[in-house]
Amino acid sequence: MQAFTRRQTLQAGAALAGAALVARQGRADIVAKDVAPPVLTIESGASLRVLRPSKFVQGDETVYLENAKKFTAMTGVPVQVDFEGWEDLRPKIAVAANVGDGPDVVLAWSDEPHKYVDKVVDLTDLATYLGERYGGWWPMAEKYGTRDGKWIAMPIGAAGGRVVYRKSWLNEAGYDAVPTDLDGFLQLCTKLKAIGHPAGLALGNAVGDGNAWCNWVVWAHGGAMVDENDQVIINSPETIEALKYAKALYETFIPGTLSWLDPANNKAFLAGEIGLTQNGISIYYAAKNSEDANVRALAEDIYHAKMPIGPVGRPTERALVLNQMVFAYSKYPNAAKEFLRFMMEHEQYDPYLNACIGYWNHPLQAYDASAVWSADPKHEPFKHVLKDALWDSYRGTIRPESAAVLADFVIVQMVASVCAGQASPEEAAAEADRRIRRYYRS
Repeated sequence: MQAFTRRQTLQAGAALAGAALVARQGRADIVAKDVAPPVLTIESGASLRVLRPSKFVQGDETVYLENAKKFTAMTGVPVQVDFEGWEDLRPKIAVAANVGDGPDVVLAWSDEPHKYVDKVVDLTDLATYLGERYGGWWPMAEKYGTRDGKWIAMPIGAAGGRVVYRKSWLNEAGYDAVPTDLDGFLQLCTKLKAIGHPAGLALGNAVGDGNAWCNWVVWAHGGAMVDENDQVIINSPETIEALKYAKALYETFIPGTLSWLDPANNKAFLAGEIGLTQNGISIYYAAKNSEDANVRALAEDIYHAKMPIGPVGRPTERALVLNQMVFAYSKYPNAAKEFLRFMMEHEQYDPYLNACIGYWNHPLQAYDASAVWSADPKHEPFKHVLKDALWDSYRGTIRPESAAVLADFVIVQMVASVCAGQASPEEAAAEADRRIRRYYRS
């Protein structure tokens, strides 16, 4: 058995060519306070399995695996990382939790850890250390990571759904920038369609993109799934107005968005089929790194903006949080916690953040200083995804019921049913209300 201090960890990491990795990805003046980390005695014969979603930008996978190898070289603990498709991650986690066997560490979606509060390792000591060392967690990260005052998970990052658009086509439609109000945004999309460059936002059961804009449109109009007391309020005049707006916006979309999953709008945008969507920075990343010279040239025309603000008068965007947890059935909980600590230290995390070009937004405030945010002005709109976002169970609490509603795509399917003409706004809101109450038992 072996206990590692922070100083030993950093010295070993440097000896293992971590400095070269930082140099390749870009340096930054990350302020890391000299705080003593939890002393964890790694179990004899420890090995770790990690389950996480497949990458949307290659740098995510590449540097995550490089950092995992550094951890193995430092500690002698083998780490197996398994990548799973976005739609398949939840059922894989559920099986492991119910059987009591499987990956030690899981990178789960948003409020998923709140389904398994009694089946995960308490990370409070580790999260407290990281928060003190790196300027504090963003409040949204703490909201997703804690339950009853304890840290049940720690976000590694969050993907934001910003407006992604072709600037030349925006100019062709008569605009210099994306309007910041709902009426202006709808008019822009209408004009883009008129000149043959329609918008396209996912309306299938897309974990990231579908949930992102469908929740945004409801929140922007003042609607919410539940109130501050977790009472179901989705069937409201505000939600109905949101659904009317969504239907009007859908009329500007390219055909086929009702079946779109997360990769679909990326492909359509890069193929020149749409001129505007809501997405993370992955479209820009793919264009910049494409082997096709024509696609690389497209990167110059790709720009980003925040989603417009509705009658509520404030940003209402959603963040897709990637939340790290350790299952209590793990034979090696100390090794797992040490792995999480290692991956969040700036020697590993800052190169990771830079390699993702900000696709996963940082949950610790000190990483505002990361070079990624000044390396390219097109990264900057994604800098404060976690700072700006609302949570999935807004305005209520994050709890197993809200996680189940999200996993069942109730809000997405409510919006999609109206856009498809299968239900009126009133009918769709009533059906969503019925489905949500099945989970909240009210």
